[in-house]
Amino acid sequence: MAGNSTARFANVSLLSVASALPGRVTTSDDIEDRLSSALSRLRLRSGLLRRVAGVNERRNWAEGESSDDAAVAAGRQALAESGVDASEIGLVINTSVSRKHLEPSVAVRLHHGLGMPSSAINFDIANACLGFVNGMSVAASMIESGQIRYALIVNGEDADEIQINTIERLQREDVDRDQFMSEFASLTLGSGAAAAVLGRADEHPEGHRILGGVTRAATQFHELCVGSVDGMFTDAKALLKGGLDLVVSAWKEASTEWNWSTVDRYITHQVSSVHTNAIVKAVKLSKDKVPTTFPRLGNVGPASIPITLAEEQSTLNKGDRVLLMGVGSGLNTAMMEIAW
Repeated sequence: MAGNSTARFANVSLLSVASALPGRVTTSDDIEDRLSSALSRLRLRSGLLRRVAGVNERRNWAEGESSDDAAVAAGRQALAESGVDASEIGLVINTSVSRKHLEPSVAVRLHHGLGMPSSAINFDIANACLGFVNGMSVAASMIESGQIRYALIVNGEDADEIQINTIERLQREDVDRDQFMSEFASLTLGSGAAAAVLGRADEHPEGHRILGGVTRAATQFHELCVGSVDGMFTDAKALLKGGLDLVVSAWKEASTEWNWSTVDRYITHQVSSVHTNAIVKAVKLSKDKVPTTFPRLGNVGPASIPITLAEEQSTLNKGDRVLLMGVGSGLNTAMMEIAW
């Protein structure tokens, strides 16, 4: 059955959002230099990543850095900026795609690293690039119900291993052009971390009200983008079409309840220039209201939306309407409105 899932929140605010970026910059030229023999053999012009995806560079963790440590650092910064002590947090949700192991959850490491109380519930939510927004929604529901007062949503992504494995595989002589392009998206990934603190609006008039939003699924497309640390394989054309159809369907149905055409800022998941331009055109957004970080940070998975919001927050004014928008492999889409 077609339709959106809608959530509204009456007493939840975003108190802070922070990011922690890696110290090492990897340019698209660096990656293409490592793939020069494959590009030459397949007759693909240099500058492919900049030309097709609009990604000039991305960040990777330098020696002594890690996604978990950065997630803890982002969490500490978010707590400091919110004025909420770690002892007051009732919920920690990790929303990372990246993980070093299947058990235990990444959340337990972050819970320990952040010095959270034993009373703080902690778990992972994984939903491809929508994890952070989903985590915010779950936390908002728990705050609204009175189960907790404060929540910390944390995310840390590490693109190193998947890119190393992808580049090694793409250098093989038996890889043809179609196989190369099916793994192209892996080369646009970047690393980074982000965190956000949520609390009760009636206790924090200075906060930014989370009004609610919608989600919508099109899981018939669950095989269009499948990834692991070994590689990410996509049907780019079908993925773009399926994602756009899903966003447009969700947008149209939501328009009867939400007037999102007049929003002041659209914080979209950062994939590429192709995806951003397609969404802008499909739902008729003002391009100057859609900030981008992918040209210098690449696609940082579920950390992309909070990283972009963290960078954009200094330009927002009280009363501005902000819409978080994302599409995740599977396919799922989520849109969440914040009254700044």
